[in-house]
Amino acid sequence: MAAAQETVTIKKLTRRFSVHPKRALEGRLYAKTDYQRPGIDTTSSLSRLCHRSTARISGLDGGWRMSGNTPASNVVLVTIDSLRADAVGAYADSQYTPVLDSLAADGAVFENAFATGNWTPFSFPSILGARPVFADSGQIGVDQSPTLASVLSEADTTSDITTAGFNAANGFLTSHWGYDQGFDQFEPFVADTGSDLYSRYLATHPTVEAWIQLATSPVRRLRSWLGRKSTDRPFLDASRMFDVESAAKQFIDDTSSPFFLWVHYMDAHTPYVPAPRYIREVSEDRLGTHQMLHAHVRTGLGRTVDERTLDELRTLYKAAVRQIDASVGRLREALSTAGIADETAIVVAGDHGEEFQDHGHLAHYPKLYDELIRVPLIISTPDGQSQRIARPTGLDAIPPTVTDLLGVDPAPDWTRGSVLPAMSDGPLAPDPDSDADPADPVVSVAVRGEEVTQQPIPRSLDDGELLVSVRDKEWTYIEHAETGVAELYHRPTDPAQQDDRAVDPSPEAREVMNEFGAVARRHHQSLQEHTPEAPGKEVNADLSARLEALGYRWSPPASRISLTG
Repeated sequence: MAAAQETVTIKKLTRRFSVHPKRALEGRLYAKTDYQRPGIDTTSSLSRLCHRSTARISGLDGGWRMSGNTPASNVVLVTIDSLRADAVGAYADSQYTPVLDSLAADGAVFENAFATGNWTPFSFPSILGARPVFADSGQIGVDQSPTLASVLSEADTTSDITTAGFNAANGFLTSHWGYDQGFDQFEPFVADTGSDLYSRYLATHPTVEAWIQLATSPVRRLRSWLGRKSTDRPFLDASRMFDVESAAKQFIDDTSSPFFLWVHYMDAHTPYVPAPRYIREVSEDRLGTHQMLHAHVRTGLGRTVDERTLDELRTLYKAAVRQIDASVGRLREALSTAGIADETAIVVAGDHGEEFQDHGHLAHYPKLYDELIRVPLIISTPDGQSQRIARPTGLDAIPPTVTDLLGVDPAPDWTRGSVLPAMSDGPLAPDPDSDADPADPVVSVAVRGEEVTQQPIPRSLDDGELLVSVRDKEWTYIEHAETGVAELYHRPTDPAQQDDRAVDPSPEAREVMNEFGAVARRHHQSLQEHTPEAPGKEVNADLSARLEALGYRWSPPASRISLTG
């Protein structure tokens, strides 16, 4: 092992001792997660780290850094709500994402990565469970699925893998839906919206909170300047970004390798309330913060979205993405400070995209076009190289790829294989011991209410009309499962997906429709086999408030919501 790596390992060990001398004298390495994780013998933590350190210094593999095609001791998974691919500089010019672009420059960029649904509850069963939504319980969530964190926490490895998940108050990613499974630390930042009327009002009216942020921003900046404090945070944490960031940095500081850390950002989700500094940065307009007020007033009042308003919304969205980008940069700094940046893989993905009237609407109504389904997927590994991979990839490849990075066997019923072979310039072939094939076309779904602007939270597929899309490298096929009406788009010649080839199909188009139509119908049939007889669980007041803050309006007694953001 290189001398620099030996120094980092020794520094990490002495840093733990110096911060917590009492526990060190007691023969225990302090790690916050050790005390919270059931079944862990805290007295063995120091000996485990000493074993890893000694093995690494002596040139042996002590179970910290795995061998073969698993080039990481730790993995950080960053998921970003509502992040479409062309919002990142690695996928499109004139974007403001220097941190994500630097990860892309040193890693693998998947040019055709696709979400498996048009919004969070339809996409995340794949991202953290490698299973399609409805596939196991007939409902959203991962209550009955083998989640990534569960597989890692239960893995039979030389050293325990510590897991943590921090979600910026997305109500669909909570223990209510099973997303806490397998995490030693898990905090969704949902249940603390506050019991007083004022707190609940702000929780359900984030645009008002944004106005307060803008009005008080000069005072906070002045106070920060007078106090000679850092200017990283002179604005309200409307998106809970700093809560997530702080928890993640504390976890990195407190936890010895190996670990899996998941963080989920919400800044790019409607209603787009970035800090004024980032609005100015992406618009190059020193007086541009008024754009937020103008755009939100018009859309909030239901006014027609003219070109000026649409341009302002795009600017706010771009600024929100830049705000996330800066936070990811601070997480990378935390990894460097802890001395583990060179042994940590970082995976970045959008959970779905966002529409700016590409097909007539804003936000992410139940549709399956590229603005909602094509997302960034960037994987940066310690020993990786810059590369761009054109093969279509579903986000259900994330769990098996993370387990591959950490030297853990994937769950046998995960629907897709690891992409690490493709990153190693090898063939992306299926695992012979698994039914998961990484080369399968990507299937995505949406459930539509009576109108496109109604998006139900299905307790079963009977709560709405199912749309299924199938994608390969060139074609996008979309089928209405009930009526059989289909659309077909050739993305290389029609990237905006406006020319429906199903209207007058050529022989090639008809062949694609036959092949992909069979895939869509098989997927629909597999979901119908798991339709539950009983309704899903009711949500509590805090969770309902957060969902309403995201623009989802409950309409009892039917289990439907309307996305108004």
